[in-house]
Amino acid sequence: MAERALVYRTKLPVRLWHWLNALCIFIMLMSGMMIFNAHPRLYWGKFGANPDPAWLEIGHHGMNGYLNLLGTEIPTTGALGYAMGTAEAFPPLVTIPSTYSLTIAREWHFFFAWLLVLGGIAFLIYAILSKHLQDDLLLTSEEAKPRHLWHDIKQHARLRFPTGAAARRYNPVQKLAYLSVLFVLLPLIVLTGLTMSPALNAAWPWLLEIFGGRQSARSIHFLCATGFALFIVVHLLMVLLAGPVNELRSIITGWYRLPAERRP
Repeated sequence: MAERALVYRTKLPVRLWHWLNALCIFIMLMSGMMIFNAHPRLYWGKFGANPDPAWLEIGHHGMNGYLNLLGTEIPTTGALGYAMGTAEAFPPLVTIPSTYSLTIAREWHFFFAWLLVLGGIAFLIYAILSKHLQDDLLLTSEEAKPRHLWHDIKQHARLRFPTGAAARRYNPVQKLAYLSVLFVLLPLIVLTGLTMSPALNAAWPWLLEIFGGRQSARSIHFLCATGFALFIVVHLLMVLLAGPVNELRSIITGWYRLPAERRP
């Protein structure tokens, strides 16, 4: 069997941004869950307090945890609401800090939020100037055709990933996922985070108008964070299925061994 080619696939700025992003997102998700514990209810509109109807609530009845979504209550004892002997929405195993402290959680959250923003701006500038955005992330006219996209989605569903020279570049599904994170999830999570700040509301009142109030912004912020969590789960699953050693080598060193061509 001929030795598979080892190619330089992931440039240093992309690798650095990947790991900075991973660090920031994980810490922000964990500190964000502690912040959510301070008031584990979500509303739509400008106002929200305990007597108001919430579209999502994580709580407990005695030692029984539950998640109430749009009026439907789901038992979650041991995972949410009441877990590890703690009556909190999210258990201490997944929060920063592990003991209740809204102040410390906010400090962690805000610091890494700004790190995420600055890293994102730097990466976007690099991506435009180096043509990484145009050459590697934007879909070609052929890839954007519904027929092509549907074929790629079906291939992924069958766990048939690109092989040979085709594996050197992002496939259409990867491009759509990365573009969604870069141009939808990241901007939304930053802007809704800013909208929840009373000081910034005074400076930029138009943010409240855009998102329909602070409580709506909080709900959208939570949904974007959930989107990030789902993206991470799917991303890690794809890495495991595609070959974790090869994928990790690529994102750590930049070098990637091309998978063998699939036989007809």
